[in-house]
Amino acid sequence: MRLVLIAALLASAAPVAAFAHEPPATAPAAASKPVPKEDLLKPPAGAAHYVVVSEAGQHGTQWQWQLPDGRTAYRWSQELRGWITEMDQVTTFAADGTIAATTVRGVTMSGDAAEDYRVANGRATWKTATDAGEAAAGGWYIPAGGVGIANAPLINALAAAGDKGLDFLPSGKGRMSFGPTQVIQGPNGPKTVQLAFISGILPSPYPVWLDEQKRYFADVSFLSVMPAGYEGALRQLRDAQDAATADTVAAIAKRFQSPAARAPVLFDNVRLFDADKGTFLTDRAVLAQEGKIAAIGAAGSLKAPAGAQVIDGAGKTLVPGIWDSHLHIGDDWSVLANMANGITSFRSPGTTFDRAVDATKRRAAGTLLMGEPFISVIIDKKDPLAAQGAEVVSSEAETIAAVRRVKDAGLWGIKFYTSMNPAWIAPAASEAHKLGLHVHGHVPATMKPSEAVAAGYDELTHLNFVVMESMPRDVIDRANTRQRMEGPARYFKDVDLDAPLMSGFIADLAKRKTLVDPTIVIFEGMLTQDGGKPHPAYAPYMGIVSPVIERSNFTAGGYPLVEGLTRDDYRKSYAKMVELVGRLHKAGVPIVAGTDGWGIELVRELEIYRQAGFTPAEALESATIIPARVVGADKRTGSIAVGKEADMVLVDGDASTDLGALRRVVTVVSDGYVMDADALRTAAGFSGRPK
Repeated sequence: MRLVLIAALLASAAPVAAFAHEPPATAPAAASKPVPKEDLLKPPAGAAHYVVVSEAGQHGTQWQWQLPDGRTAYRWSQELRGWITEMDQVTTFAADGTIAATTVRGVTMSGDAAEDYRVANGRATWKTATDAGEAAAGGWYIPAGGVGIANAPLINALAAAGDKGLDFLPSGKGRMSFGPTQVIQGPNGPKTVQLAFISGILPSPYPVWLDEQKRYFADVSFLSVMPAGYEGALRQLRDAQDAATADTVAAIAKRFQSPAARAPVLFDNVRLFDADKGTFLTDRAVLAQEGKIAAIGAAGSLKAPAGAQVIDGAGKTLVPGIWDSHLHIGDDWSVLANMANGITSFRSPGTTFDRAVDATKRRAAGTLLMGEPFISVIIDKKDPLAAQGAEVVSSEAETIAAVRRVKDAGLWGIKFYTSMNPAWIAPAASEAHKLGLHVHGHVPATMKPSEAVAAGYDELTHLNFVVMESMPRDVIDRANTRQRMEGPARYFKDVDLDAPLMSGFIADLAKRKTLVDPTIVIFEGMLTQDGGKPHPAYAPYMGIVSPVIERSNFTAGGYPLVEGLTRDDYRKSYAKMVELVGRLHKAGVPIVAGTDGWGIELVRELEIYRQAGFTPAEALESATIIPARVVGADKRTGSIAVGKEADMVLVDGDASTDLGALRRVVTVVSDGYVMDADALRTAAGFSGRPK
């Protein structure tokens, strides 16, 4: 999720080449078709050069230079696992340093990059491919997209503004605080850089690195932007940034996990979801003490022990702690936000070794407020299209060695990716199973999902990789490119789910009890949204997260249309995907609910399952007891039962008829700690309850 924001907001800057095709000083509004790569600006040899990198290598490049007329030009060129970003941006600065005009052209992973902003006669106006607006001039415009390094002047201005901060356009206000310094090595010898945090862009403080003059230097995250030649400092800066964030969040964890927060708690007059039986029970009482469920009875039948907190649950539902089965461990702020939304356990299918071990240790020590994680490591073949953050391998022997490292690290599973050599899957899966590891993942290019299952997959990750069984060979063979999205978008609407190919595959998955992690909420956003209106997953969070996120993510358009197709064609393919989820469930294929997002999308995932034919109880089971069984933790958590761990969530409303009530979290109990959800949301950067 933060990766998307970096791509849309604060990603990078950069050198090399010679420019042509300058856009006019007064550019037209957003065009109907993206400007092609060959018509974009060409950076001159003296342009400032930045690289977009992860620990897996370099993924893109950005440049910055001055045009002869004094305007500032930017260029971004990137390929990320087959998705292309090619854009330029030209900005005119006013005398006070603010943006007087900026024009963005080209294409991103999300489609047309076109954006135009300008100030005239005291009014600021803007237009993008999906929105338009105007306001009184005077704030600093934050583009919905654009070249990341083009935001460096904003960062510089925030550094100079001090406590008074800066007003943003279209809305919002930002401030900067300063952190520790690091001495790093680069092409010109040692350099001192300083960590800073910006408030007002993300719900939590946004980290950036500044140079000795307190000007933008680098942006370090899952994808990082650094001056060319400083890539070797990536790990050093990331570790320092993580440590500074950890110190801040540790104080929050201490506050919520005090001894007083573990006092007994009695929930009375609640509607209770019994996940073990898949039923909702009315007028119940639940007592928890010493971290365990101590008693369950009829409303009014349980006596609260001395010092217990008594919570009246009238009009509310008590459910087991929620699981997101596809939630990558983000930074410490993001896992705090997940707890605020009732996610007390999760599977992280793709976390680096060091982050996995560090986060798990700090959670156990009580310095990180995070749900219980069950972590997989991505294994992919060394390839230009390999997953960033993966353990990259070049042989069967290296693949098996990587599997053993996962086990030695005490982690839960391995996740194969789309550039893996299919021949290495079976021997590596066999070794993983011997070691007690779960095997799941994307399906490698050239391999059908049925072949991956036969080779040892316990689970297929993302519904498009189930759909891949029905795709043409050309799509299957290029599944490590954007064909893994564009193939299903183009062809699945015409697939007959009753024909032997798919009906037989579904039956085989059911017979083998192969899990499916659909993350169908992703495809709703990609395939059905035109842009300009909130995505159904995010509409309840409008107004309480960040105006920048609302514009750049919550109301963004869906996946770019493949030539010859319409958005209605995409919607038909999505509708068939919803039907497929229903067919899988009806056949007995185990479904686990995950988002591959922020976590706030999880309730929408369950609402889509309801559309697919699940009962509310069945949908909720996919986010409670079923994932607990999958990871082997169901004897101690995953349901509310006497003797189990006190992992519970009280929500406002009747979840037996309205799954949306699961967003309205009132109280979270995790490992026996009783936490007020409003206070958790405030700590995580939300400004209120979801609608």
